[in-house]
Amino acid sequence: MLHEDPVLLVLNKPSGLLSVPGRGEGKADCLAARVQAVYVDALIVHRLDMDTSGLIVMARGVEAQRTLSMAFAARRVHKRYQAVVEGDLKMPKKHAGGWAEINLPLALDWPNRPKHIVDHVHGKPSRTHWRVLPRQPGDAWALPATRVELEPFTGRSHQLRVHMQALGHAILGDSLYASPAGQQAALRLLLHACELSFAHPIHGEMLSFTSPVPF
Repeated sequence: MLHEDPVLLVLNKPSGLLSVPGRGEGKADCLAARVQAVYVDALIVHRLDMDTSGLIVMARGVEAQRTLSMAFAARRVHKRYQAVVEGDLKMPKKHAGGWAEINLPLALDWPNRPKHIVDHVHGKPSRTHWRVLPRQPGDAWALPATRVELEPFTGRSHQLRVHMQALGHAILGDSLYASPAGQQAALRLLLHACELSFAHPIHGEMLSFTSPVPF
């Protein structure tokens, strides 16, 4: 628990834990259920993929949930992620020192769900900003890899994972989108929600949270 007040909670979800209950036997355990066992009024506002770790906010009560959900829908919530991706990813020269953008529409790949794909006919608009980060002490992977920072401007399912795959640099440890070597290069999906900022639903003060990247 990173923050608690009468109308919201901010938590740090571990990789491997569902945000909400899944379908089928053995998928009832999730972040929402664990939190609701302590805070009976806690309600989900947004989700992280099971294998993604990091910051997630829950509302306390229907009014706070409505206000926070509207803020997410209106893109008034700032989210930033860090990831490690396959290959030697370089910033385009015209974006050197700044952010590059991926603007590719995404849709569910029905025959292969839960996978998503780039679909220029039926896909929903999806935008991600990205930039390359310097290597960190201890960065050593079984194949060439690059640390990146990601900012989603839309909130599509698997957006960051599919967008990086579309660049030809899937996230390490991604069982759906990485190459076989990329899947084996990490024990988990190397994607972490490290920054989250939004206006408090009652008094409007900006709240900002950070979570150390665990890889």
